[in-house]
Amino acid sequence: MQFQGELHIQTQGGRLFEITSEVQRLVSESRLINGICHLFVRHTSASLTIQENADPTVLMDLEHFMNKLVPEDDPDYHHTFEGPDDMPAHIRSALTQVSEQIPFSEKRLMLGTWQGIFLWEHRFRGRQRKVVVNLFGNKEN
Repeated sequence: MQFQGELHIQTQGGRLFEITSEVQRLVSESRLINGICHLFVRHTSASLTIQENADPTVLMDLEHFMNKLVPEDDPDYHHTFEGPDDMPAHIRSALTQVSEQIPFSEKRLMLGTWQGIFLWEHRFRGRQRKVVVNLFGNKEN
């Protein structure tokens, strides 16, 4: 059996937003017991990642590293129609991932103790982001 839902996440610019509880809510409401949760972000300037959710300095360091790796003021960028953060956001999305898969069992995501699911906004300003959630698994009786 399968279930499909979509999360609408309002971001604030240039940081990671934990969405674990929203994904878990859909898993719980799906009437599926065991299976795979597939997530897909429908944007070219945002991405998904599974990271530590206990210490916020991990997220700060990831953001700092990405800003150093892909600077926003590179004069060699050609694609600048939507502003100076446009091309860097596309590069950051290409370096990360736009989909994730997480198993679930007994209606619970099988994440590790310190793992959380994050939407990574790569633009300066916040945006309304959409994450498609597809669940495939066994239906409850």
